[in-house]
Amino acid sequence: MSGLLPGDPADVVGGVATPRAQCVLAPNPSPMTLDGTNTWLLSEPGSDLAVVIDPGPLDETHLRRVVSTAEQQGKRIALTLLTHGHADHAEGAARFAELTGTAVRALDPALRLGEEGLYGGQRLEIGGLDLRVVATPGHTSDSLTFHLPADGAILTGDTVLGRGTTMVAHPDGRLGDYLASLRRLHAMAAEHGVRTVLPGHGPVLADALGAVDYYLAHRAGRLAQVETAVEAGCRTAAEVVARVYADVDRALWPAAELSVRAQLKYLEEHGLI
Repeated sequence: MSGLLPGDPADVVGGVATPRAQCVLAPNPSPMTLDGTNTWLLSEPGSDLAVVIDPGPLDETHLRRVVSTAEQQGKRIALTLLTHGHADHAEGAARFAELTGTAVRALDPALRLGEEGLYGGQRLEIGGLDLRVVATPGHTSDSLTFHLPADGAILTGDTVLGRGTTMVAHPDGRLGDYLASLRRLHAMAAEHGVRTVLPGHGPVLADALGAVDYYLAHRAGRLAQVETAVEAGCRTAAEVVARVYADVDRALWPAAELSVRAQLKYLEEHGLI
């Protein structure tokens, strides 16, 4: 039963998720991307304008399907936003901008098409849609979350996934930043009416607080395991992965090694190893 899983995930991926958010699933499934990248189409009910978050990979069929999904609802895509710069989220952004005539806004200036960027604490208003930008570095240094207050939802990119947990992409990603970002999202869920997670991969989560609690507990547990592995004589990230992630699909070990490197750096910085 989904209710027994962290965050109470939905049974399906893709389609309408909230009154203002619809997922168009990209055809790029893999052990890292789960079912594929969730491209999010956002619009205020009754408005003829829409916003797209994370166009996804450079796949012409997918990008055109996002456009046609909006057009079938009588909406014009007015703006493209990026949660971060990884290719499975952002590679198609330049082509998508050509198809839609939109600017692309991101935290990283290298990813922007247009003069305006994004920053934490910013408020965006597009066709009556109220969207808040939350800085959530850690998975990458440029990771952002978008808060959709009217739906009590957050669009988390890779910071919180709909299934499993995410990596800290060392050296750009830093574990201390990631833990601070999770605590920021925890406060939003506990104190500011955030109930729903609209992730960059995997199903929608109906229990945001439960999902973030799980992520925090998981990360603390992994960190303790890494510390124990070092104490037991593991000297390299690869050795730690083989010991700590022995029950994880080997296809995920390269990503796990990035997270382990970030954890080792964190432990070193805090004088724990």
